Amino acid sequence: MKTQQSLFSPSILLLLALTFFHTISAQLSPVQAPLSSTPSPPQPSPPAFTPPSPPATAPAPGFNTVPLVPVTPSGAPTPTVPKPPSIDIVQILRKAKRFSVLIRLLKTTQLVNQLNSQLLTSGSGGLTLFAPEDSAFSKLKAGFLNSLSDRQKVELLQFHTLSSFISISNFDTLTNPVQTQAGDDPKRLQLNVTTFGGSQVSMATGAVNASVTGTVYTDNKLAIYQVDKVLLPLDLVLPSEAPAPAPSKAKGASPKTDKTKTGDGAGGDDSDNGDNKDLPAEASSAVSMSLKFGAKGILVAIVSGIALMGEAMM
Repeated sequence: MKTQQSLFSPSILLLLALTFFHTISAQLSPVQAPLSSTPSPPQPSPPAFTPPSPPATAPAPGFNTVPLVPVTPSGAPTPTVPKPPSIDIVQILRKAKRFSVLIRLLKTTQLVNQLNSQLLTSGSGGLTLFAPEDSAFSKLKAGFLNSLSDRQKVELLQFHTLSSFISISNFDTLTNPVQTQAGDDPKRLQLNVTTFGGSQVSMATGAVNASVTGTVYTDNKLAIYQVDKVLLPLDLVLPSEAPAPAPSKAKGASPKTDKTKTGDGAGGDDSDNGDNKDLPAEASSAVSMSLKFGAKGILVAIVSGIALMGEAMM
């Protein structure tokens, strides 16, 4: 009896229960490799799942992602002041290859520097230049340009220049006489412009008639038109105006002949001689007196003649 009690002691029953539970769990789970005494190296953990990123979209055609105006550190765009274009009238005329005489005049008088400066002035209304070609200068009288003084050469060039930009379609808006840079004297510096059909332009100065034959250069500031003749102002053709002469003094009346003295001389001669030989001489004296003293002289001569004839008949 004691032997049976020892076989079914609590410790034995617990061991049997553990063995039975281990057997049941081994049958239910897959077979695992036996554990080794050496620890196995740690296995790398699988990478974390990341969702795929959407594909990058290409920029639209023509769209520039770079700013056109770079931003300064202060955050404001840098203002850029455009430089005014430099215009050289001589260079423009030189490219046309037919204005060598005009170029020489512009350079020798240094007027081209003044005209170029006017074009760069912000408040300037532009310029219009009438450019005679070389063949136009050849039509002038020989030695005419050399006979002009420096002041007259400047006046001649300024007479070809208007202080405003005039397009070919706006010539009909000008008021005659057109004022040039030479001055506004309507008598000696007159320039009259006439248009025909909007495209034909003729000019008259009182000394020459010219026509616009083409456009050399034009923009919004400068217009250069080719003309077939040199525009000569009357101021260079007419003689200089001399001051009016002072009024002359009125001539005094001629002294009158003493009729009493003449009569006395005639009577004395007749009484001394007593003949008619001295009558023709007295008559000629009376005629010469009438020619010398006019109507009054004729009256004196008639009276003297009658007196002499009366004395001769007595």
